[in-house]
Amino acid sequence: MTWLRDLGLGIRFASAGGREGWARTALTAVGVGLGVALLLIASSVPHLLAERAHRDLARQESAASHEEQAARSDTTVLRISAATEYRGQAVGGFLVRPEGAHPVTPPGVGALPGPGEMVASPALKKLLASPEGSLLRERLPYRITATIGDAGLLAPGELYFYVGSDTLTAASGGHRVDGYGDKVRDEPLPPALVVLVIMICVVLLAPVAIFIATAVRFGGDRRDRRLAALRLVGTDIRSTRRIAAGEALFGSLLGLLAGVVFFLVGRRFSGYVEVWDYSVFPSDLTPTPWMAALIAVAVPLCAVLVTLVAMRAVIVEPLGVVRDTGRRRRRLWWRLVVPALGLAVLGVTGRVGEGEFVDPYPIAAGAVLVLFGLALLLPWLVEACVRPLRRGPLSWQLAVRRLQLNSGAASRAVSGIAVAVAGAVALQMLFAAVGDEFTHITGQDPARAQFHTFSEQVSGDAANRTIEEFRSTKGVEAVIGTVETYVTKPGTYKEDEVTPTTSLSIGDCATLRELAEIGSCADGDVFVVHPRGDKEMSDWVDRTARKGQEIELDSGVRLAPGEKRKLWTLPAEARTVTAAPDPLGEEHWGIMATVGAIDPRTLPNAQTVAQIKVADDVEDVDEYVRNTAARIDPGMRVAALTSMTRDRQYASVQTGLRFGALVTLLLIAASMLVSQLEQLRERRRLLSVLVAFGTRRVTLGWSVLWQTAVPVVIGLLAATAGGIALGAVMTWMLAKTVTRWWVFLPLAGAGGALVVAVTLLSLPLLWRLMRPDGLRTE
Repeated sequence: MTWLRDLGLGIRFASAGGREGWARTALTAVGVGLGVALLLIASSVPHLLAERAHRDLARQESAASHEEQAARSDTTVLRISAATEYRGQAVGGFLVRPEGAHPVTPPGVGALPGPGEMVASPALKKLLASPEGSLLRERLPYRITATIGDAGLLAPGELYFYVGSDTLTAASGGHRVDGYGDKVRDEPLPPALVVLVIMICVVLLAPVAIFIATAVRFGGDRRDRRLAALRLVGTDIRSTRRIAAGEALFGSLLGLLAGVVFFLVGRRFSGYVEVWDYSVFPSDLTPTPWMAALIAVAVPLCAVLVTLVAMRAVIVEPLGVVRDTGRRRRRLWWRLVVPALGLAVLGVTGRVGEGEFVDPYPIAAGAVLVLFGLALLLPWLVEACVRPLRRGPLSWQLAVRRLQLNSGAASRAVSGIAVAVAGAVALQMLFAAVGDEFTHITGQDPARAQFHTFSEQVSGDAANRTIEEFRSTKGVEAVIGTVETYVTKPGTYKEDEVTPTTSLSIGDCATLRELAEIGSCADGDVFVVHPRGDKEMSDWVDRTARKGQEIELDSGVRLAPGEKRKLWTLPAEARTVTAAPDPLGEEHWGIMATVGAIDPRTLPNAQTVAQIKVADDVEDVDEYVRNTAARIDPGMRVAALTSMTRDRQYASVQTGLRFGALVTLLLIAASMLVSQLEQLRERRRLLSVLVAFGTRRVTLGWSVLWQTAVPVVIGLLAATAGGIALGAVMTWMLAKTVTRWWVFLPLAGAGGALVVAVTLLSLPLLWRLMRPDGLRTE
């Protein structure tokens, strides 16, 4: 009962303490609310990812369609991917053609579009209607008849479409679909990515916990003076501590409420925010129930515990408040134990082998101990560094003297930055160390060509038309274009016998010179191409490519009754040459022929392939190439050539880190600003006295800057050392080598920028607090 009475009295002081009491409570509520909002966002991530994956699988073709070609029926649909890219943004979509009166429809689509019509996502519809989408309108010149509902989109900002077609057939690349909804395909993360994900969670959430612990101590000086008055009327020390805990409890409960409000307001507008081309549906930001319950219990509990621990360093007597600081220096040994214990836990955990199960708890515990140990070490470092500082300008002396008298508040404000920077340094070292493992050399040569296109729809002289269309495109410098198919040796073969088969590529002489070492070439020439240094494969090519003998051009085509195979005689004068790697890094062997030797129109089951070199100085040249491809064939695939690629899971983890780092950076900036405002408010009377005695306001402004900058510099130095140590140990755990020791430089620059930004934002309040009415008292 005594506990409840004292807690209730503290709540009454916090809620009925007049303007000063409410200002202090409001600062605490805002600080805690910001942290709670971020925790609620973090607790929503599992639900967000699950809903996104569910919608992705729901719009995939059914598993039966994956495994085998579905039989044609009244509900089946032919479709082919028409995905493209526009100014760096992915644009997904399909060409569709119903095969019956009741075709199946993907989620979010009420009815399939007719020929020349399109069902588009709201974001794509908006883009096409804007001046920025003019080039994309040339590629998608269809009439929009409806929009895709949320159930058919991964995010509100996704660019997606379905276009109706009346020419798509199975022979031209259409895949028959009889339903939607694929089964879940679990792809376990590699151990290195598991460690990275654990570290990301720790690094992003540790500063939040520190910030909440700092926020509940806002207004501590005034609270302690009020508690001294209570001691004067007979309250004992234990009761004063419980009353202080009641005040903190009330502020944290208001903070919980404010955090929920911040979260709900931000959630409402989250669909309109797009960062790095990513956005989320508001409904996806739903906290996991058990995590939300844990936050609701842990935040008030931590507020009470932090307040009780802080009160142990304060002696509240009837005649005033004595702080256990200054003469008695902070002890160092126990502050070193915590990070050392964290490094020891990581060391005992040992190295993580490839394919092994990764236990997340020891890794998370070790990282948390290191980062929180760094936060515990920071007050001692600030005190030790500012103690010998003496001479300097007046603004410097004011700042240093303030830090020498009470560096605890400044240390608490900077501890969040230190933890965030230390974690970021460790993460960057990890990403640099494991990056090579998830980077794959493609063998492609972007210097020879920047784009690769292919199409299964061939009509007329497709090779020549494709080459000429691309060559006449703005910004295109060269085109390597061929029509490709497979040919076989005529004859009857047993079921267990492999039919001799090789490829046939048709193009002009300029193209063939890029694909083989053919030397002289004239229209009408034919070549037998052998791979380099592969005698067995060369013999296999020669089994089909027999000079002066016939080959079958319609291999794999089902003939009508009485229909004969299409045969072509390989000229006896065909030269044997050696293959050369194309811009994709691949070798083409088999038979190569110029357009004068064989008409591409006679080839069934052929593909048109082009590799395109463009000028770098032509703006939007990528879009011109894609527009040409869509004009030739809406289903033509266009892929950019690159010398290396990143693993998809690795790229997803990087994207998650960017999102989290951005939100955490904003929180740190907000925490520093709120803490700075709270400190200025506490010193209002002192500032007014200094101004009354003739101190220049500019001098006080510089003193505020030094007061913020000195602890930040010390914190950044400590964070750099701690981050490098943590990163080195984590890299050792993955059996990797540290490749980048200087990753902390950009992070230190970000910390300096935060100091300047917070100081500038706090100057208006500083000018307001330096007015003469600040000398008033009651």
